[in-house]
This record gives sequence, C-alpha cells and structure tokens, in this order.
Amino acid sequence: MDPKEKKAQEEETEMKVDSAQESTEEVQAEQPAEEAEAQAPLTREEELEKTLEEAQATIEEQKDKYLRLSAEFDNYRKRTMKEKAELILNGGEKTINSILPVVDDFERAVKTMETATDVNAVKEGIELIYNKFIAALAQNGVKAIETEAQPLNTDYHEAIAVIPAPTEEQKGKILDCVQTGYTLNEKVIRHAKVVVGE
Repeated sequence: MDPKEKKAQEEETEMKVDSAQESTEEVQAEQPAEEAEAQAPLTREEELEKTLEEAQATIEEQKDKYLRLSAEFDNYRKRTMKEKAELILNGGEKTINSILPVVDDFERAVKTMETATDVNAVKEGIELIYNKFIAALAQNGVKAIETEAQPLNTDYHEAIAVIPAPTEEQKGKILDCVQTGYTLNEKVIRHAKVVVGE
C-alpha cells in the first residue's frame, strides 16, 4: 500500500473516531439537560395552579362537611321540637293518672250521699278522699305552704290584711290563712293569702 493512501486512511479513521466521540458527547450533554428540565423547580405560575387546586379540593371537602352537619342539625331541631310539643301535650299524663283514683272515690261518695243518712260517715268519707288527694299531689311534688304561727315571708306569703296582734309575740306573724299556698318541686306556684298581726 502506498504511504500516501495509508496516511489518508489513518486520517479518515481518526476523523470517524472524533466524530463518534463528538456525537456521544452531544448525546450525553442533551441527556443531563432533559433530566435537569424534568427535575427543574416548578415555575411560579405552576406553583400557584397547584396551590389553587389544593385549595379548591379543601373547599369542596369543607362544603360537603358543612352541608352534612347542617342537615343533621336541621333534623335534630325538628326532632326536639316534635318531642317538646309532645311533652307539652302529654306532660301532665302522669299527674292526671295519679288523680283519677281520687275522682273515682268522689263519684262513689256522691252516689253514697244520695241515700246516706249518717252525716258523720259521709264526713269521714270526704276526709279520706281529701287526704288521698293531698297524698297524690305530694307524689307529684306539690306541697302546701306552712302558715300557722309563721313569720311573714313575702317569698311564700301574700298579706291581704293586717290586724292588731292579740299578744306581743304574735306581732309580725301570720294569724290566719285565707287561702292555702302551694309549691311545686320547691317553686311557689301559688302564694298563701294570709292575715298578719301588727
């Protein structure tokens, strides 16, 4: 082989090797650039979009919770109003049931009085019915307000008259009860109307 041809062949081989190295370097240079793009931080606009999407998802979740809670509360309110209405209508059922036996006794007493000749027996019967009625009231929390020889207490008593006290000790005290007062579970439902000595 001619030395010139040999030299030309070597130069051509070197050029091919150089060209291959350059293309490999270019490919390697492009790959990090693509990787860098993939790993590059988000732009401000992309960050805002992502934040907006997260906020909208949170708003939808909270809206759903609010609607459910609102519906639950509305159902609770309707249920309690219904229960309250029933309580108002039927709240006295227990009290009425405890008084009905007394009404039965009164009916029997009225029938007996039509043919009775013994007044004392009728009187005793009425007293028994009265005591039964007071016991029924007591079972329901109703108590008579004490007035006999008690000092005037405006929380429980209402003075309708003032008269001179027969003795010094009775001054400022109740001398007579015109109308009995009552409490229901310690709450005054009717003040006792009394006469007080001065």
